[in-house]
Amino acid sequence: MWFPDVVAHLKSEGAEILIAPHGSPYAADKPEDRINHALARVVESGLPMIFVNQVGGQDELVFDGTSFAANGSGKIVARLAPFEEGLVHVELSLGQLTAPEGSMAEGLKAPDIYYAALVLGLRDYVRKNNFPGVLIGLSGGVDSALTAALAVDALGPGNVQAVMMPSRYTSEDSLIDAEACAGALGISYEIIPIESMVGSFSEVLADTFEGQEPDSTEENIQARIRGILLMALSNKFGHMVIATGNKSEFSVGYSTLYGDLCGGFAVLKDVYKTTVYELSKWRNKQKCPGALGPDGPVIPANIITKAPTAELRANQTDQDSLPPYDILDEILKGLVEDDLSVDNVASKGFDIGMVSRIEHMVYLAEYKRRQAPPGVKITERQFGRDRRYPITNAFRNAEVQAGEEEK
Repeated sequence: MWFPDVVAHLKSEGAEILIAPHGSPYAADKPEDRINHALARVVESGLPMIFVNQVGGQDELVFDGTSFAANGSGKIVARLAPFEEGLVHVELSLGQLTAPEGSMAEGLKAPDIYYAALVLGLRDYVRKNNFPGVLIGLSGGVDSALTAALAVDALGPGNVQAVMMPSRYTSEDSLIDAEACAGALGISYEIIPIESMVGSFSEVLADTFEGQEPDSTEENIQARIRGILLMALSNKFGHMVIATGNKSEFSVGYSTLYGDLCGGFAVLKDVYKTTVYELSKWRNKQKCPGALGPDGPVIPANIITKAPTAELRANQTDQDSLPPYDILDEILKGLVEDDLSVDNVASKGFDIGMVSRIEHMVYLAEYKRRQAPPGVKITERQFGRDRRYPITNAFRNAEVQAGEEEK
């Protein structure tokens, strides 16, 4: 159905109906794109068409189904719901397809369809790889809260465990919010303080680090301790760790190798931070079909409204080193999704110095993305599968020196 000459040939050979079995993975606007191509072939040929698509997740891909049937005049007479298995009976008579009333399922729009895609992709990855459940580091931030909500909707509360690992920089708000989120979702929740372990690392490294000012090294030690604890719990009890990073962070390297990048799957890997907030607000008002989580709000309002922070140093916020996410995400979409140059992105009203710095960060972070877990693809340009750049490349600015990369 994607090529006019194929359909023209089939008609010339006497075809009376076009049946298109597909394994077409989901991406934003993909269902509408399929319909447009299919109807173009139907109108050109005058032949009815049945489009049948796979449903389910496999690694990064999630197949939405959204099968449909169109008669020779270009009218869709039957359509199945996205991200659900379904069956409808259509009848071919005198070159036309007909279907009983109620055969037209409602489609989904963003953010509804993104949430449904993430739930199914995570559910199938866990179940098809035979994990007994999942484990999440619940920080009191919006990324881990949404990850937990998705996991509960995908697998049920009994198959999700959450661990809060506070340090001296963890605020009282974060402790309260994480516990409230776990309670609203009905999941197992445990607190394992890490301050004594941070102190042990500091003591062991004291002589080696003598005379050196504290920097991101000490921050990253905290993240890596948390990664060690999560992986230890995973090894002992078999639950898969879900990394909680989002696409904005993966883009610019705002993550710690062997720390918050630990995990077998990263459900938000292809979800920008602004979409994380959008999905969180959406989930507090409704659920997607087939969700196994509780009704009502599950992410405390304070998690959504407070300033995002990694809480790895005193009074830290993400905007200490990054532009506000509404600006950052628009720049990233231009650079990553649309392959625009720095000048072209800047022409949309952004400071050219800022855009250049963000592009530089995207290139530098490639080596981290190579070591990141897989995650559900929901955009046209997922890192790794759809956007491939070498780690060692000539795209970096000349002033970049060896060892400059983020820790």
